[in-house]
Amino acid sequence: MIDGIINIYKEKGYTSHDVVAIMRGILKIKKIGHTGTLDPDAIGVLPVCIGRATKLVDLITDKDKTYEAVLKLGITTDTQDITGKVLKTSLVTSDFTEIQDVIKSYIGEYLQLPPMYSAIKVDGKRLYELARQGKEIERERRRVIIKDIRILEYSKDNQEVSVLVECGKGTYIRTLLHDIGETLGCGGTMKCLSRIAVGSFSIDKALKLGEIEMLVSENKLGEYVMSVDYIFLSYDRVQVDRNFHKLIYNGNAFGTMHLLHPHQCVDANLVRVYDADDIFIGIYRFDQEKDLFKPVKMFLQ
Repeated sequence: MIDGIINIYKEKGYTSHDVVAIMRGILKIKKIGHTGTLDPDAIGVLPVCIGRATKLVDLITDKDKTYEAVLKLGITTDTQDITGKVLKTSLVTSDFTEIQDVIKSYIGEYLQLPPMYSAIKVDGKRLYELARQGKEIERERRRVIIKDIRILEYSKDNQEVSVLVECGKGTYIRTLLHDIGETLGCGGTMKCLSRIAVGSFSIDKALKLGEIEMLVSENKLGEYVMSVDYIFLSYDRVQVDRNFHKLIYNGNAFGTMHLLHPHQCVDANLVRVYDADDIFIGIYRFDQEKDLFKPVKMFLQ
């Protein structure tokens, strides 16, 4: 049984759910989950959690993300990307300086209106299902954080702007580009999208599904599976004495007197807890006043 995280390179044409289904077929494991939807036409980083690591799905989904995208100015579509139905075309009159100023103005927090072509559920139905029926309903704007946007390339002839976007969770990049186009007054749509990082997972170390299949056939996949505690490596590490394993196996709190090294100095708030055999148990919060480690999230099973 595999327990851990695999950094997948999602190729064009696959949904995130397709990736999970294919991984289940390759690994013969049912307990697999992805960490954030990517549109079928988008490519890039999609960390996949397996076994005990499925408890990490929400934590990784919450990580900051980095994208490369191309904004096509002068076109507005119903899906906010180039695959959609063209609703309007306009002349682009803005020069590079104005385009740059408008793009930079989106750095920070802003209230983004989720697109109708999205997987958000309203009254039990996904928005894209309603959109395909030609329906549009009211949606609440959501606070998103754009940490940075940098222009990588600008083509005046094609009226295309390549950008690098660093953002928080829940950001729709095609909606961001659509909004930039609206602010410029000419409209805009997303031509292509690549997610190049999710937290510490980067595209240069991501594996395609074909590579996963080959590694499994060669019995080498284990070399590319990141351990369950990978995303917590910045936390301090403590180890519990074998005589007190029952406490942590049952998810109970414990004190510093129960540690393998009782005099270990612990200043951190959150720590990684292991048993005497170096098996990762979970994340605990350390209460210095009470000299007590209290469970936050367990990964033993």
